[in-house]
Amino acid sequence: MPKKIPMRQCLGCREMKPKRELIRVVRSPQGEISLDFHGKKPGRGAYLCPNQDCLKRARKSKALERAFSLPIPDDVYASLEAQMEGGGLDG
Repeated sequence: MPKKIPMRQCLGCREMKPKRELIRVVRSPQGEISLDFHGKKPGRGAYLCPNQDCLKRARKSKALERAFSLPIPDDVYASLEAQMEGGGLDG
């Protein structure tokens, strides 16, 4: 029997993809929002494709605000863009 691959939906393009191909955006218990390239950080998670377009679409549709039930300031989006550019999938 083949091994089951966990699937998650990208908040930007709304496509179901394997969890390993996506980047997890995490809201920590303290309320801090960051990218989690390894999927191990504690907190509420939401998933995005590893490209700028999906982050821009998620920002425009306020998908992250809905996922985390709190308003997200512009500087957080700027830091997410910087982390996405510099971090890659290795973290």
